[in-house]
Amino acid sequence: MNAISSIIQESIDVKQSFLADASNIVLIENICNSITNAFKNGRKVLLCGNGGSAADAQHIAAEFSGRFKINRPALPAEALHVNTSYLTAVGNDYGFDVIYSRMIEGIGCEGDVLIALSTSGNSNNILNAIKAAKSKSMVTIGMTGISGGDMNDHCDFMVKIPSSNTPRIQESHILVGHIICQLVENNIYGIDKL
Repeated sequence: MNAISSIIQESIDVKQSFLADASNIVLIENICNSITNAFKNGRKVLLCGNGGSAADAQHIAAEFSGRFKINRPALPAEALHVNTSYLTAVGNDYGFDVIYSRMIEGIGCEGDVLIALSTSGNSNNILNAIKAAKSKSMVTIGMTGISGGDMNDHCDFMVKIPSSNTPRIQESHILVGHIICQLVENNIYGIDKL
């Protein structure tokens, strides 16, 4: 039981540390405003990650394109790894490092938003995706761990979870993702706006 309690407490501690830094609240508000503006201007949100971060990217995309808490029209969002034929073809023909950047070259537009998740901030395919998004004048949002890694120098907004433990970082990424989805949904389709 001590191991279970310790893991739960560690997760709580990471979130409390994140909450204690007031700049994180302002950062999330700014991210929500940026995504809200993109959707209001007919733009879309694209997401990418590897492994558990890919699952988190797909989860967040589904909250936008399906619904989060209220019944409302769909918002255009997609995780870039969901087309397995594309993923395996490009990975085989061009290499894993360009699976996301190539898709952004094809479907990314000025004013779109890229949410890039990497617990280390150093994944080459994620960095290439961010660079491709910047070349398209997209808004880039990074979600990483405590150091931010190489993503620090490339994103418009950086959410850095105060941990170097991958599971704790990913748990907090989903918390932040849910906050963003809820606030953006309320900004656009709040109960008083339906």
